[in-house]
Order: sequence, then structure tokens, then C-alpha cells
Amino acid sequence: MRKDALLAFGLVSISFLLLFILFSYEVPTETLDNATEIVEPKIQKSDTEKISFGTVMVKLPAVDNEGNGVVATLKVQAIPGEGRILTNVDNILFWVDTQYSIRVADIVAENITGEDLLGVDLIYTIETDASVIEGQSAGAAMTIATIALIENKTLPENVMITGTINPDGTIGPVGAILAKAKASKDVGAEIFLVPKGQGKQTNYRPEKKCEQVGSITICTTEYKAERFDISSDAGIEVKEVSTINEALKYFIS
Repeated sequence: MRKDALLAFGLVSISFLLLFILFSYEVPTETLDNATEIVEPKIQKSDTEKISFGTVMVKLPAVDNEGNGVVATLKVQAIPGEGRILTNVDNILFWVDTQYSIRVADIVAENITGEDLLGVDLIYTIETDASVIEGQSAGAAMTIATIALIENKTLPENVMITGTINPDGTIGPVGAILAKAKASKDVGAEIFLVPKGQGKQTNYRPEKKCEQVGSITICTTEYKAERFDISSDAGIEVKEVSTINEALKYFIS
């Protein structure tokens, strides 16, 4: 009986000792700190933080639905987003080919600057008194404005450009060069950039010739080709450019 009592007392004592050790042990703080640091996600800076969120404006030479030269204002705004391309057009018909030019301008601007715009929404706004702005001739200007926005540059007001934009960054031919040049001069532009080969244009002048055959007068009209210089006719300095990189030298120093 005495042996059993001693054995029971010993077991109880050992149990109390184990419980005391268990509850009095303190977990090192360093271990908890390390564990927290491991599971905490690492936050890395996005490339879009390099991009200036703001607005860039550029004058846009164009023609209205009657073929008259007009000057619109193109605004490109960058806001945090999901890489979307948005348009904000008030009281004009925004043609599909112009929308295509905006998308190409975005691609070319990314390629030239090396910036990824996946975290940026770009909003393109065209303000004009004309009811219609059509054609792809705004493509080059849109690309220049987008690049200036990405690089946080201000564009000069005395330089304007017309021309389509191709995915490889080349500038393609457009129409109504003379009308656009005159409209640009009227709003104070001093340099007008045009696609390669369009600084001079051919005008076909009608020439009427009549010949008397007996009692009948026979008249014919011939058209003679005349080359004329856009710069001289419009009164503005015209420069030909073949790529966006060439055009940038006149806009961004």
C-alpha cells in the first residue's frame, strides 16, 4: 500500500513539473518576426509609375466634310487603369479609320518609349467646330502626343504635322495637304510637317483650245501638269518626314 502511494505521488509530481515547463516556455520573438516576413507578399513597383498621369494637347490639321482646311485640338490624357484606349468626342462623327489610327499610335508610342501601358488608360479627345473629322491623317499627330505624354513633355504650338501612322513607325501619305497647310498657318504655326514626297504637289490646270473647221468651231480641253511648292503657296515652312523619329526632332528637343 505504501509503495502504491509513493508511486502515485511521484506521478503527480512529474505531471505538475511538465505542465510548469510547458506554460513557462517563451517562444523567441525573432522566430515570429521571420515567419511574418516570409508570408508577407513582396510589393514591387509597376513600370506605370514612371508615366506621368496628365494631359498633352496638340493642334490637329484636318479637313471638314466640305474639303475645307480646319484645325482641331487633340488632347491625350493618361489615367490609372487597365490598358484601355478611350475616346471622348463631342459633336463630331468619329470615323472608324481614325479609331484605328489611335490604336496604332498607342502601339508605336510604346515601342519608341519602351514603356508598357497595361496599367494606364489613354483618353483621346478631339475638339473642333467642324461636324466631321475623317481619315487617318491624324495618326502621326496622335502618336507624337502619346509619346510626349509618356515622357512628360510639352509640345510646341508652332509646329504641326499631318500624315498616317503605320505599325512600324513610318508616316504615310495623306490628301488635302495645301488646305491643311493654309489652316495651320492661319492659327500661327511656323513649321508644317508632311509625309515624304508631299512637300510639292501636282496641279492639273485646264487649257482650252478651239479650232475652226469650216463653219464649225471645235473646242477641246487639255490638262497640263504643274508642280507647285506647298511652302510657297501656303506661306509656311514645310518639312518632309518619313518616320515618327524624324518628326520628334521638331517637337521634342
